[in-house]
Amino acid sequence: MSETKTHYRRVFKSDHLGVADLEEMLEEGKKLIFTVKEVKQEYNTKVAGRKIDANIAYFVEPIKPMVLNATNSKVMKSFATDGSPFVEDWANKLIELYIDPSVRMKGEVVGGIKIMPVQPRYKKPELTPDHKRWDAAKLAVSQGKIDGVKNQFEITPENLKLLQA
Repeated sequence: MSETKTHYRRVFKSDHLGVADLEEMLEEGKKLIFTVKEVKQEYNTKVAGRKIDANIAYFVEPIKPMVLNATNSKVMKSFATDGSPFVEDWANKLIELYIDPSVRMKGEVVGGIKIMPVQPRYKKPELTPDHKRWDAAKLAVSQGKIDGVKNQFEITPENLKLLQA
């Protein structure tokens, strides 16, 4: 009989991306590379039980929005064309997140989310059976061109088996 267990951090989840969310993604083996859809300045928005003014990043991928602190905002600025300080210029940027266990809040070490200071170069699309290039990829694999397919796409082990079938 399988037992479902609940991680202690689950009750601390909020409407915004937090360490608990990233820990869960890492436990599931997911990469922490995301595409910023847009950044908005939001005023009097509720974050961690209090109302603040903040830069909020929204993502193309189906994850929660992320509050950008001053450090992460500076990293986003560095990724923008000509180092633009305007949040409207931070859209469509690929970023990689990580958990920094040394982040302090109110004198206590709590950990926090940081953006890697080096922008990821490229995120390959995932190849799934419903992808428009699935049939072409299957044909290429049957012709011995599996390396070319792997260079163009992220492929789960399950989908790789389907391609090779």
